[in-house]
Amino acid sequence: MKNIVECVPNFSEGRDRVVIDQIVTAIQTIPGLFVMDVEMDADHHRSVITFVGEKERIGEGALRAIGKATELIDLNRHSGAHPRIGATDVVPFIPVRDVTLEECVAIARQVGEEAARRFSLPIYLYEAAASRPERIQLENIRRGQFEGLRQEIESLPDRLPDFGVPRVHPTAGATVIGARKFLIAYNINLNTPDVTIAKRIAKTIRFSSGGLPFVKAMGIDLKTRNQAQVSMNLTDFEQTPIHRVFEMVKREAEELGVTVAGSEIIGLVPQKALEMSAEFYLQIENFRPELVFENCLNALLEDTQELAAMKIADFLESVAATNPVPGGGSVAALAGALAAALGKMAIGFTLHKKGFESHQAGLQEFRCLLEDRLAELRRAIDRDAQAYAQVVAAQQLPKSTEQEKHVREQRLQEALRSATDVPMQVAELASRVMQSLLDLRPITNPHVASDLNVGFWMALAAAEGALDNVLINLESLPESEFVATRNQRYQALKSLLKQLGTSNL
Repeated sequence: MKNIVECVPNFSEGRDRVVIDQIVTAIQTIPGLFVMDVEMDADHHRSVITFVGEKERIGEGALRAIGKATELIDLNRHSGAHPRIGATDVVPFIPVRDVTLEECVAIARQVGEEAARRFSLPIYLYEAAASRPERIQLENIRRGQFEGLRQEIESLPDRLPDFGVPRVHPTAGATVIGARKFLIAYNINLNTPDVTIAKRIAKTIRFSSGGLPFVKAMGIDLKTRNQAQVSMNLTDFEQTPIHRVFEMVKREAEELGVTVAGSEIIGLVPQKALEMSAEFYLQIENFRPELVFENCLNALLEDTQELAAMKIADFLESVAATNPVPGGGSVAALAGALAAALGKMAIGFTLHKKGFESHQAGLQEFRCLLEDRLAELRRAIDRDAQAYAQVVAAQQLPKSTEQEKHVREQRLQEALRSATDVPMQVAELASRVMQSLLDLRPITNPHVASDLNVGFWMALAAAEGALDNVLINLESLPESEFVATRNQRYQALKSLLKQLGTSNL
């Protein structure tokens, strides 16, 4: 992928996994977007989804997520420790590779305008996308939360939204959208239920009260853990690193007679941030980023072609090698892409040919359909490999403590769900290619009949192979609504493939 943008939307739902799964699925309907992490917190009653993609696609993924959250989340029945004004509370876009912050600002404004139009949501712009200085800070926009904004939005000029009507959505509230640099959401839990201590520490360390630069902080009551928490956003970890924040919170806590129970990162964290902390605590004299294995590996692979861009000989060698990827999933996607390509070829040999004048409009429509399916199946070659890599990464997480086991199991299930949905989409796309190839037979040059037939059987192989991968992953997941809905889609596709296969005999 080139021109990579990260999007980290926060949703006002941290207790119902089914709702968050549906939002994740909505994001994944956009080809080329990859969900990297999902964090749910019952006390905050909030979830954070991290996904990445190319700048041309990331905005639509965010819009699909906002739409699904608007449909499923009712703020009138929501209460949690974290402040919020919307079902989709905040949607930041972050430049990752070959993208500028200014380009992310443009994406934020486009998404904001479109979200207001599609979902009747008032939209506020913040951080680098802010339309006025006082809206750079998120907390200024979120003043009074959903209930306060509902009372003030129509009467106070400074509460008017940047896009949309000056009226909160009756159930989904309002949404804040913007662009910013990488931010680390970092929480430190205290060995006390006294939230006033956490609030005192938060006031001491946050920049707005004279504390550490690039630190936002608040004290939160974690009722389910019977602990108080200092919840923070670190807006520039290179200027104020994680270890400096931890040490200051620890010192302030000790002065107030309590200790640190532990800390947590919400979402993802740059490797450099952890390297800086490792260097500080371990005091490694010769430390440099090149000592980290993953950094060396990434440097080595940086110029490696994506699977879909490989030469045929190189791809075959990669499949034949004793490596887990590319494997059957990527090969199934390639088979589907080849089937769509054969369909396009057949159309090319028929368009503008004498005797097929009456079919020109239909052939053009089929060509557009097959072009789209070819592009999606080609992307799925890499998406399947990436989904499997996420499963492997989750399996390698530590499991020494109960907390580590819990985190590992959560990440593994998230990865398995992604590894289920990619081949499911391949199977659905391949089945549509099969139907298109059948429909093309009576309206294409008879000299390409055998090519259409080869394409049909290739697409069938792609669909059946992809469904085998779906079934294997479903068997590794516990019973849930996700498993039930995917099983229904699996059965429906198996039945459809049987019908299509019979019609071709």
